[in-house]
Amino acid sequence: MLVRRLAVIGVGLIGGSLARALRAAGEVGDIVGCGRGSGNLQKAVELGVIDRYSQDIGQAVQGADLIFLSVPLGAMGEAFHAMRGHLSPDAVITDGGSAKGCVVEACRNAFGDIPVGFVPGHPIAGTEQSGVVSSFAELYQNRRVILTPLESTSAGALEKVERMWRICGAEVTRMTVQHHDEVLAATSHLPHMLAFSLVDTLARMKENDEIFRFAAGGFRDFTRIASSNPVMWRDICVANRDALSGAMAAYIAEMEALAKVIRDGDGERLLEIFSRAKAARDRYVDGILDAPE
Repeated sequence: MLVRRLAVIGVGLIGGSLARALRAAGEVGDIVGCGRGSGNLQKAVELGVIDRYSQDIGQAVQGADLIFLSVPLGAMGEAFHAMRGHLSPDAVITDGGSAKGCVVEACRNAFGDIPVGFVPGHPIAGTEQSGVVSSFAELYQNRRVILTPLESTSAGALEKVERMWRICGAEVTRMTVQHHDEVLAATSHLPHMLAFSLVDTLARMKENDEIFRFAAGGFRDFTRIASSNPVMWRDICVANRDALSGAMAAYIAEMEALAKVIRDGDGERLLEIFSRAKAARDRYVDGILDAPE
């Protein structure tokens, strides 16, 4: 059995699905949940996602050999501070935060010397739903998980976290903290900004009822992620603001260039841009999704 006692701090879609996956694989013994909402935690017990819970982080992590932090980025610092003095000597800590630089900084601020058992991580998985009732054991199957180990991270802790995610069915990749934040700013955070901004812009138009009434499938597909948790995405934007603002600036420049091509009526240039984009998506996106396991 990989994990003797798992402490899940934040028992929602991400944390709950990890607990379900490890339990389904028979690789976890005791599961302790922790969170602010007693109703959600009680539901997690009823669903069999966790065995018991505490709303005190210090109590929840006592005796745990693996701790998974699945709280908003803005709450990471508080969580790290709360577990100080309560960790087992062999405790491995990992997280599911969408930006890594701010999580590492929060850990350093809380502990001074970052624990050797800390393995920053980011499972690239999820839905627009939230809460433990939305969790399911198969969430991580054939999904990617990025780990950003530090110089201080022990080989044993890294191996345990990698094995944990592979048991859940995920493909594990390693990156540096900085590279992770730059890549995710472009591929995840920027698309969310586009969706949020487009929907907000259209919603503030006087003709918004008519606009949304005639929105077709393409609009729904493109803006689906605008239904994501606003608080979570506020925290992500603030936490990864340097990389994200750079990605947004580059995109704005590209949009301004595209607008000029359209104003000029340059059909050949438009065809070149659209064809290049289609080829890139077919190769790098559809090709990846359709690749055999």
